[in-house]
Amino acid sequence: GHFECPPYNQQTIRSAYHVRNIEVFKLKQLKRPIDIFMSHDWPRSIYHYGNKKQLLKMKSFFRQEVESNTLGSPAASELLQHLKPAYWFSAHLHVKFAAFMQHQANSKEELPKATKFLALDKCLPHRDFLQIIDIEHDPSAGDSLEYDAEWIAVLKATNSLVNVTQSSWIMPENNGLHAKWDYSVTEEAIKEVLEELNHNLKIPCNFTLTAACYDPSKPQKHVEPVHTINPQTTEFCAQFGLIDINNRIQQAKEEGSVRGEYEEEEEEEEMDSTGSAEEPSEYTTDNSGLSSINPDEIMLDEEGGDEDLSTCSVDPSPDHPPDFSASFSDIRIMPDSMAVSSDDAMDSTNEELEKSGVSKQVEEKSLNERPLKRIGGSENGNSGIKKIKRRNQAIYAAEDEDKTE
Repeated sequence: GHFECPPYNQQTIRSAYHVRNIEVFKLKQLKRPIDIFMSHDWPRSIYHYGNKKQLLKMKSFFRQEVESNTLGSPAASELLQHLKPAYWFSAHLHVKFAAFMQHQANSKEELPKATKFLALDKCLPHRDFLQIIDIEHDPSAGDSLEYDAEWIAVLKATNSLVNVTQSSWIMPENNGLHAKWDYSVTEEAIKEVLEELNHNLKIPCNFTLTAACYDPSKPQKHVEPVHTINPQTTEFCAQFGLIDINNRIQQAKEEGSVRGEYEEEEEEEEMDSTGSAEEPSEYTTDNSGLSSINPDEIMLDEEGGDEDLSTCSVDPSPDHPPDFSASFSDIRIMPDSMAVSSDDAMDSTNEELEKSGVSKQVEEKSLNERPLKRIGGSENGNSGIKKIKRRNQAIYAAEDEDKTE
C-alpha cells in the first residue's frame, strides 16, 4: 500500500518511489484503446524488438541484464502486453533506442496491434534527447485537458482496494479465493460518470500553491520536509467519492499507527542489519535511486569515455540514411533491427569498454560485485545508510561533464 509520507526514514525513502501492484491492477482494467503510454523505466524485454546489437555497442554494460532478460520493469512489461498502446515512451537508461513490437491477436476477429517504443538520451549537448513525432488526433476535440470517463469509472470501482499500510496487498484474481476479480467497467458505469459531470469532461484550472517558491537569494538548505495535503487531489476525490490517500495517510499518522510501524521497522533494521524490512514482492526490488551501483541507470560518472555520440539506435540503410530525427515509420521496414535474437547481442564489440579503463572497471564492478538487494546493511559490513546520489543536481552542468568525457 501507499504508506510513506515526509519526513522519510531510511526505509520509506527507498520504497516511496516504487510502483504499487494496485496501480498496475487498475491500469489493467482499461479496455478502450490507448494511444500513448509513458513510463520512467523501460518495459522489460523491449530491447528484443529493436536493434539490440547497436544498443549493446553503445551501452556494453547492459549486456548481462539483456542476455538474462532482467533489464527494465516487469510491471511495465506486463502493462505493455496487456494494454498494447500505439506508442510507449520511456527514459531512465540515457540512450536513444527505438523498437517495434507486434502483439498477438487474442482472437481471429481481432486485428493485431503494434506498439512503437522510443527512449531518448539525456538532455545534454550532442545527445539524441529530442524527437518530434506527429500523432493523429480528433480535429473536433477541444484544446483543454479532459478527464477520461473510463478511468474515472475504474477509480470508483477499485476505490475499496486502496490501502495505506505497508503490508502486502494482494490484488483480486481468478484463483477461487476472491468473489470478484474483474474490475473493468461497463458502458453503463462510464455513462454514469458522464452524467455526473454533465458531459463536461474539462479538467478545472484549480492549481493552488502549496509550498513557497524557491528564492535563490534566500536558500534554505536544511528545511525539514512536511506532509502536505494537495487541495487539487482533495477536490478531485471529493467530486468522485474517492479516498484521498494523502489525507488517509495523514489521519493514520496522527493516530500514531503509521509512526509506530516506522519506529518498529527501524528497530528491526538495527537488530539485524542484513534483514529486509520490505514485504516480498512479485517484482524485482529496485533501489537504484539510492545506490552508487545501479544496474538499470547510467550515472554521470559511468558513461563510456569515448562513446560515439553520433550513433543512432537504428542501423543505416541505403533507403534510410542515419537521421536522428527519423520517425517511427523508419523502424517498420528494418527487419534486422526488429529480430528477436540473442545472437546479435553476442556479436557486438566492446569498443568503448576497451578504450576506457574506467569503463572496464565499472563493468566488472557491475557484473561481479552488484548486490542483489540494496537495503539494510551491505555484504561487506558497511552501514545501512546509503549515500544518496542525486543526478539532477549535475545533469545541466554540461560543461563539467564534457570535461570528464
